[in-house]
Amino acid sequence: MSVDLGKLEAHLATRSYVEGYTPSQADVAVFKAISAAPSASANPNVARWYTHIKSYEAEFGALSGSSSAGEAFLGGAAAAAPVKEEEDDDIDLFGSDDDEDAEAERIKAERVAAYNAKKAAKPKTVAKSVVTLEVKPWDDETDMVKLEESVRSIEQEGLVWGASKLVPIGYGIKKLQITLVVEDELVSLDELQERVAEFEDYVQSSDVAAMQKL
Repeated sequence: MSVDLGKLEAHLATRSYVEGYTPSQADVAVFKAISAAPSASANPNVARWYTHIKSYEAEFGALSGSSSAGEAFLGGAAAAAPVKEEEDDDIDLFGSDDDEDAEAERIKAERVAAYNAKKAAKPKTVAKSVVTLEVKPWDDETDMVKLEESVRSIEQEGLVWGASKLVPIGYGIKKLQITLVVEDELVSLDELQERVAEFEDYVQSSDVAAMQKL
């Protein structure tokens, strides 16, 4: 029975033996079917394998395995062994790590959720500003006490009035300089000045003289 050297050459290009990882009866069956040592130039992998198996010749009877695996390379035999070999190559010898990947993803998702919850629960820093507002009266006869009372009567969330003083601006006229603290998201200085301007009996105009973030 002849051996299909081309098929055997291709098989041994990625393997050391006909079957498995040690010499077996499959190697013996194919070896005995080869009448002479293969040409190293024509079939280098077969020639290498042939020389190696020949070194076990005295131990052929003691080798394990079945010779049927070598029939795939013998003329007229069904090519079942290579298919089996390919199937063996697809076997995951260490088991699937899908479960480990799923567990890692679950732990990662839990950590992300915990971080987001902690971040959401953390109190946000409230942006505040210290503002110096200057309010000018109509003339030197304007009641500055009433003017300041009117300004301080403005109340809203995020607004705290602070210290004040009267600053001379000439011709006996004094302006009210008052400090306030505002939460930037809650208080619009433009709207606040519009409300101050509504006290038109006392107020001529107002200006933001200074502003500093806390």
